[in-house]
Amino acid sequence: MAVSDPALRAGVRGVTPATAGARSTLVRVLQDAHAGELAAAYAYRGHWKSLRRRPEARAEVSRIEQAEWHHRRLVAAMLSTLGARPRRPRELLMAATGRFFGLLCHVGGFFGPMYAAGRLEAMNVGQYRTARDNAELLGLDACVSELEAMRVEEDRHERFFGDQIRDHPLLPIASRLMGWSPPD
Repeated sequence: MAVSDPALRAGVRGVTPATAGARSTLVRVLQDAHAGELAAAYAYRGHWKSLRRRPEARAEVSRIEQAEWHHRRLVAAMLSTLGARPRRPRELLMAATGRFFGLLCHVGGFFGPMYAAGRLEAMNVGQYRTARDNAELLGLDACVSELEAMRVEEDRHERFFGDQIRDHPLLPIASRLMGWSPPD
């Protein structure tokens, strides 16, 4: 799917007052996702570099970093098609946040970064579901399929990180404090 599909552009032009709320929500979620993917990519870059003794996990986290960059490009194209742009202050904040957490991975042991990544991916799954649902309300079929594919990929990421810590003794405590548990 090319985000610049004529059908997508036609759908954007056909926004009515009844769907204005869905469009506004979609733009805001995509702006948040664009900045969030930047933070995630920087954090995962630090994360995979910290996994020197775990080559399989290192390779997968590196692959996940690349997926986050890819999602960022797709979201940027969707924003452009909708006539919107990323929010610069949010981009700067999330870039700094991602780099900070990427550095923490070098001192945070194994559990902390894996747990934080799983929790982050769970939020991304919900974010892409919301975006997909609003794109569907607007009749933006091309966006719907791309957003669903991204949601599925983020779900896969969440499961990977969850599987890394599923039997860790700190998981019950972290789950109670932070509210996330790995999916089955």
